[in-house]
Amino acid sequence: MSAPIEDTEPVAGLIGPTPTDPVIPLPPSFDTVEEERQYRKEQLAAGFRLFGKFGFSEGVAGHITVRDPENPNWFWVNPFGMSFNMIKASDLLLVDHQGNLLSGRRLVNKAAFVIHSAVHAARPDVVAAAHSHSLHGKAFSSLRLPLDPITQDACAFYQDHGLYADFRGVVTEEEEGKRIGAALGPHKAVILANHGLLTVGSTVAEAVWWFITMERSCQAQLLAMAAGAPHLIDHETALQSREQLGGPLAGWFQAQPLFDQILASDPDLVN
Repeated sequence: MSAPIEDTEPVAGLIGPTPTDPVIPLPPSFDTVEEERQYRKEQLAAGFRLFGKFGFSEGVAGHITVRDPENPNWFWVNPFGMSFNMIKASDLLLVDHQGNLLSGRRLVNKAAFVIHSAVHAARPDVVAAAHSHSLHGKAFSSLRLPLDPITQDACAFYQDHGLYADFRGVVTEEEEGKRIGAALGPHKAVILANHGLLTVGSTVAEAVWWFITMERSCQAQLLAMAAGAPHLIDHETALQSREQLGGPLAGWFQAQPLFDQILASDPDLVN
């Protein structure tokens, strides 16, 4: 379940100066709404660049959103038809839950609005949501099965992802968006049958990381199933691994090397 990040949350593999005085990296805090808005927009642009680097684009499909810090009923989203590899913070669009364009001059993907407005409405704790038609995610979604705990990384999603098994074509109806939100439930992710993956988080980095590692977990399970019958990690160990790897702080922290890399290689994204 996605939840606000707290400094008491364990991060697997973290070693501090002393057992009683660990230095736990945390997302930054801000003195003003304007500073936080700019940071969230830069993180969102970085998330799109990462999606582009990972090859998660499929034509004009795919979207990541982040709530505006001033009004939780507004969210920032990518312009419809713009390459993930070219998106800058200044290109992002601001919309409200009624579909009104509040900032920006380009088109909004209707499917993005329908899905993300419903997800943000259903989950007040969610700050960011990510969806794209990644290759292994959409292949795995056609099986209409949940991910199994066959690897350490997949355990992050053990009993913490939903399955929406009612594909009805391109999502353009508000009721279907609500059904997707219901299928997500309290979890960090949902598999959309015959469609792809959707992940959420308390930060952009967390939502993006869950998408990247879930896509890879789908790939791993597809490979394992093609080779034979994968052995499952036992229930207690899977839960223990999820507690170590599947929390909001762990998700945010695991994304940091990727975000550092993309900010260094694509410095124009902050413009």
